[in-house]
Amino acid sequence: MTALPTSMREVFFDGAGGPEVIFLREAPVPAPGPGKVLVEVVAAGINRPDCIQRAGLYPAPPGESQIPGLEIAGRVVALGEGVAAPALGDEICALVGSGGYAEFCVADAALCLPKPKPLSLTEAAGVPETFFTVFDNVFTRGRLAPNESFLVHGGSSGIGSTAIQLAKLFGSTVFATAGSAEKCAFCLNLGADAAINYREKDFVAEVKALTGKKGVDVILDMVGGPYLQKNLAALAPDGRLVQIAFLQGSKVAEFDFMGMMLKRLTLTGSTLRARPLAVKAGIASALREKVWPLLDSGAVRPVVHATFPLEQARAAHELMESSAHLGKIVLATGK
Repeated sequence: MTALPTSMREVFFDGAGGPEVIFLREAPVPAPGPGKVLVEVVAAGINRPDCIQRAGLYPAPPGESQIPGLEIAGRVVALGEGVAAPALGDEICALVGSGGYAEFCVADAALCLPKPKPLSLTEAAGVPETFFTVFDNVFTRGRLAPNESFLVHGGSSGIGSTAIQLAKLFGSTVFATAGSAEKCAFCLNLGADAAINYREKDFVAEVKALTGKKGVDVILDMVGGPYLQKNLAALAPDGRLVQIAFLQGSKVAEFDFMGMMLKRLTLTGSTLRARPLAVKAGIASALREKVWPLLDSGAVRPVVHATFPLEQARAAHELMESSAHLGKIVLATGK
């Protein structure tokens, strides 16, 4: 390995606010501590939580860098004490607590996974956050099983596009909501059995029609707000609602739990970033066993809508918040 530089470029937020608080600066290259590796970042995925952090509403957990970025792909260039794998020079993608929007990033060795064979490193940067989130919430917390039915809201997002592919490959009937004819077509092309334009149709009525009035077994929701009560109405008996975000708010003026009782529903949800390393390492292990063969074979892959250089991180955030994208948005370092 060649000698490492002492400085790097990184994106940072100069206070809380809109994309105007995003800047680029020079900073020291971090060093990996015990159990960690230093990655020369080729690309970093952009996610909604990054925008929420920028707004001052989702701070990095204690001990983590304040630099945004929850997923990276690149090459391992230094090992911390006690690291046996990955090895120097390995091409990996990794879930990180922060720090991804930079030319170098420290990652826990246990959260590094090999770059899927058919993917470029830029494409691989769009894998960790969405695949960790979808696998844990849909299949572990939501207990989605083969031959069950599944509804994901925001099917054209990074999370949605991943959920559609995995649920379909694991044997479920898949429905998605999206906000335009183009986005609905995108969901269908990924394997959804039906896509509902929520701007034109009531998704509860459509789900009931598609399932013979039964409802769906599992719903993955990122909307919240007015969707909370409607999701309960769209669930089948013994159905499971999994909440992972609240784009329209986490509170509602009134909420009737009677449907939950009568249909024996399960309401659950989770965040990923602040969970213990051992928990996230367990998800990584399950992904390596059950999902990485699908990525290596090309049966499933992230959909990258647009790639921006670090200098255009503002434009990348503007695109994310416009919801005009289909799939993932990625920052590339030029490495």
